Amino acid sequence: MDSIYETQRQTHEEIDRYEQALADVLMQAPTAQRNITRRDRKAADILGRIGELRENLVLTYEDAPGLRPRELALLSAPPAGQDDLAEFYVRFEKIKDFHKKNQGINARQFLSEIDELVRNDGIQTIQVEDEEEPIVIDPLDSVFSGEEAYGKHLDLYLSHGQYLNLKGATRLSYIGYLDMLRHGRVERTLDVREKSLPAYLEYVQTLYNYLVSFFERALPLVDIRAKIKEEEDNFASAWEAGQVDGWSAESSKKASAAGGAGGDGTGIWCPYCQKLYSKQTVYDAHLNSDKHKKRVAAGNKVEDPSQANGSPAPNNNSTPSHSRDKLRLPARLTHLTVALLKLPPVPERLTESRSEVERRMALTAREREAELEQPEEVPQPVERIGQAEEEEDDDDGKIYNPLKLPLGWDGKPIPFWLYKLHGLGVEFKCEICSDAMYQGRKAFDRHFQESRHAFGMRALGLPNTRHFHGITQISEALQLAEKLKREGRQEIEQGYKAEELEDEEGNVYDRKTYDDLKRQGLL
Repeated sequence: MDSIYETQRQTHEEIDRYEQALADVLMQAPTAQRNITRRDRKAADILGRIGELRENLVLTYEDAPGLRPRELALLSAPPAGQDDLAEFYVRFEKIKDFHKKNQGINARQFLSEIDELVRNDGIQTIQVEDEEEPIVIDPLDSVFSGEEAYGKHLDLYLSHGQYLNLKGATRLSYIGYLDMLRHGRVERTLDVREKSLPAYLEYVQTLYNYLVSFFERALPLVDIRAKIKEEEDNFASAWEAGQVDGWSAESSKKASAAGGAGGDGTGIWCPYCQKLYSKQTVYDAHLNSDKHKKRVAAGNKVEDPSQANGSPAPNNNSTPSHSRDKLRLPARLTHLTVALLKLPPVPERLTESRSEVERRMALTAREREAELEQPEEVPQPVERIGQAEEEEDDDDGKIYNPLKLPLGWDGKPIPFWLYKLHGLGVEFKCEICSDAMYQGRKAFDRHFQESRHAFGMRALGLPNTRHFHGITQISEALQLAEKLKREGRQEIEQGYKAEELEDEEGNVYDRKTYDDLKRQGLL
């Protein structure tokens, strides 16, 4: 369009329409994780379009070529000798030519596209010959893996395998690895030398790329790029100042001096042997060794662990420049990865992933097969414009639920009196089930027979019998098990005493007395 004023007006209108569409999308309250992810991705798409339109609008207002004053002069004060309406008729002819060339244009086409964007879910239905049921294609199936469950969980098996192959890494199960990441750490016992190896760089690069990809796919509304840029600036300043934790030469020296102690340089320091010991018993045992006695006699004593082997630990400035350049990339990726792990959505996803792994581990082979054979609910495509009168309300419709009541079988909130009757407002916590929360007494009583609680009891080495029903604390369960063991021994002993035996002369003894007399040869 030639008029810059009309271009700006149209851009403003499009931005307003997109903002209304964004509000309509965010007002949706889906319950399934698949629909939640679809809604967030749709909202991120609309936000991207709004941002692009605003950038173009800013350029038109800055008006580098100077089109606004020129057009304003033509519309307000035409050149001398021209008709006052000459410019109007020129523009009017251009509009007529445009509509003559584009006769099929619809004035409400843009509004229809906006409405289609809000309602469309991207699902395609393809009817194949000789097949009764049509094939439903959901684009989200190609975005997420089966382990991720449409963004509800994280699939970290690849990075876990790479972590286990690192030199000096602690052997952790997948659940232990998730716990380590949940606490904002990518490793536990590695020193600077081990983290400078190519294997560690490959591991942390894989973990970082996956987290960035997960944010872009499952959490598109989180401004991850701005967070990464901020953390890169923080890392650059901290690296120049030598304040990056775990990557200084001093920490490497202490870790090397630790020997058999913890990788963080903590333990009992022997000033003569210049070595740290992790336990008091090991330290006491080495005091009687000949090696220790010889060093005591020599009198070479170093009180500061950082000055082990007679030389002070070098600072960051004494580290060769090429070595620091080599460490910068893994240190930067580690810093960024830890920052991503601490963002609010990630710890929650890690906790849910851990619970899902525990649940699947507690399933039997038959239960796993039944879970795989269970048909997955495939969302039906939303009806197009013109069919809105015939469509039924789906899970993504607007549901007025200010009290956050649970949904019933019809997808609508249950009555408040039923919510109070079943006590769903009362939450019960079970420590054996990894601090899981259960709403209502009925769900709480039922969970004692479920696989999750049974797995927790097996992890404690206890049977999931009726005696432990109602026990939620680990300490109470262990105390009850000890009590049951003691009562079992007393019952055996009482039964042992209750048994009576008669000797040849007709004297009656209990079983214990009879065995003692017979052992002494008195019977």
